[in-house]
Amino acid sequence: MPFGSYWQREEIMPLNQLEELRVKRLRWVVRRAYDNVPFYRKKMREMGITPHDIRRIDDVVKLPFTTKDDLRANYPFGLVAVDKSELVRIHMSSGTSGKPKVVAYTERDLENWINMVARCLYMIGVRKEDVFQNLVSYTLFTGGLGFHYAAERIGAMVVPTGTGNTEKQLQYMVDFGTTAIHATPSYALRIKEVAEEKGIDTQNLPLRIGCFGAEPWSDNTRKRLEEAFDLKAFDSYGLSEMNGPGVAFECEEQNGLHIWHDHYLVEIVDPETGEQLGEGEKGELVLTPLTKEAMPLLRYRTGDITYLMGFDRCSCGRTHPKIHRIIGRADDMIVVRGINVYPSQIEHVLMNLPEVGDHFQVVITRNGSLDEITVRVEMRDEIFTGELRDFSRIRNNVMRALQKELNIRVNVDLVEKGTLERFEGKAKRVLDLRKEL
Repeated sequence: MPFGSYWQREEIMPLNQLEELRVKRLRWVVRRAYDNVPFYRKKMREMGITPHDIRRIDDVVKLPFTTKDDLRANYPFGLVAVDKSELVRIHMSSGTSGKPKVVAYTERDLENWINMVARCLYMIGVRKEDVFQNLVSYTLFTGGLGFHYAAERIGAMVVPTGTGNTEKQLQYMVDFGTTAIHATPSYALRIKEVAEEKGIDTQNLPLRIGCFGAEPWSDNTRKRLEEAFDLKAFDSYGLSEMNGPGVAFECEEQNGLHIWHDHYLVEIVDPETGEQLGEGEKGELVLTPLTKEAMPLLRYRTGDITYLMGFDRCSCGRTHPKIHRIIGRADDMIVVRGINVYPSQIEHVLMNLPEVGDHFQVVITRNGSLDEITVRVEMRDEIFTGELRDFSRIRNNVMRALQKELNIRVNVDLVEKGTLERFEGKAKRVLDLRKEL
């Protein structure tokens, strides 16, 4: 399967050939949705369009958007374009409320997905000789099996530990000689913390590659992870509705994520108006999968905020463009006194301050008609001396750094290490108490 330094030759396909392939696949997926999914046929007829109106990539703007509410409204198989007998697997993403979003796969869908994730892992150096420890859920969450089968496809030895039992996870890393891991950034930081408690030096582990995703994280968190485990930390992006992980991934440059244009048509739109934005303009990522048989979604609004970094040829040789790492989610944005704040902005500031630890929580309250934002952050034991003046100095430093980044006054509550909740999956950083008033 490997093609020189690449997993598949499509990774270095010339741009003109890539464009021809994308047009062909876009027309195929639109026809498939129209002919086989009543939801899309009704939508397109209401808009006065047919598959014949889609001739070029730019024609995608004529198509209707699809949202997570559409998936829930069509639960479980209302958006499936094949007979149920052709489905070989389902995954689900429940979100926070309502019916889950069901994602269905044919055998070819699984094959495409495995190879996309294998592309990502091969791109960052995972090889047959590696021991790949997968520290995410193996239930209906796509991250577990997505990485598992891809690492096996490459030939690596997979250790399917899943989440939890952190002491055992560390022991397996030592005993099996784990060289690559997949986890959420917050859980990796928890592993580091438990290792410190047990007197295990994580820098002495044979780890060299870390794949991190499922939640927004900053370059400063990357630095902490790389220093803690003596590895290279790579950002991963995916979502269940697009198969799962493998939609986009960083290469060795660690500067933006290659998004696989032979499988996904990418748009950035204004979250409010839905209008397309240009290269470098920050907005909501909209994806149309070009090769999905079971569920051919059109213009799916991911809710993730990012921007296109362009088509400049990367030093790794891949011709597929990059998106900036995910800045936050449109529905995670906090509006405080008219200012838009993303938890990832707060994380970026805190992870750059040597006095504070790896865990924080954002609490939003309302005092009369005035919104208040309080950041609860743990201190590092080795920094705090117990002197009141040190406590006050550190608190003021954190407050100034946050105000400079956010352009809003932020209360800071310094707490002892171990005070805040730890997470094995996606971290829940924001507690908005305004909703309870």
